[in-house]
Amino acid sequence: MDLFIDTAVYKEIEEIYSWGILKGVTTNPSLIYQSNENFESLIQKIARLVKGPVSAEVSSDTSEKMILQGRKLASLDENIVIKLPMTEEGLKATSVLTKENIQVNVTLIFSPTQALLASQAGAQYVSPFIGRIDDISYDGSDLIKNIKKIFVQDHAPTKIIAASVRHPKHVLDAATNGADIATIPYKVFKQMLKHPLTDSGLEGFNKDWNKYLKGDTK
Repeated sequence: MDLFIDTAVYKEIEEIYSWGILKGVTTNPSLIYQSNENFESLIQKIARLVKGPVSAEVSSDTSEKMILQGRKLASLDENIVIKLPMTEEGLKATSVLTKENIQVNVTLIFSPTQALLASQAGAQYVSPFIGRIDDISYDGSDLIKNIKKIFVQDHAPTKIIAASVRHPKHVLDAATNGADIATIPYKVFKQMLKHPLTDSGLEGFNKDWNKYLKGDTK
């Protein structure tokens, strides 16, 4: 499973990219707003750094406007993926843009049938929101599992991006239930890095090494 970061804060992307594990980036209008940067300039800067899929979401409400905005965003860099909503207008735009060899990530997926429709429309990616599904007392891991089962049976090339990741357990669930990608907030990446037994083990190693350097042997 590939790891993407879900943020529009460039410093956060730079830090996680420096770990050598980052394969892509997802953004959305809320994240762009929080970044307080120019949308198109920021997307270009991210795409130049990561050299992998960078999802940029349209802000239009009709398929015609989505198509025009999608074409413009896609022209900024070859790695930019157009993020479209799971709506009737979004599906229309997905069908048109993918026929033009523009990659599309259909977002706000909350059911396997929505994922099926997006895949049939030509989407390269679907983004089921596992955290928000959990919020309404359904199981986000079952959503991933069922979408994966459909895609395998259909031999669909569409990749599953587990989105709305809230904690490391969501990442584990995504990986064990067949997601191709998990898009992870910066805070959750930092949580994944830590374990108290790692910290205590390192502390013990360092303590013994310092004793060795001082000639304090048993």
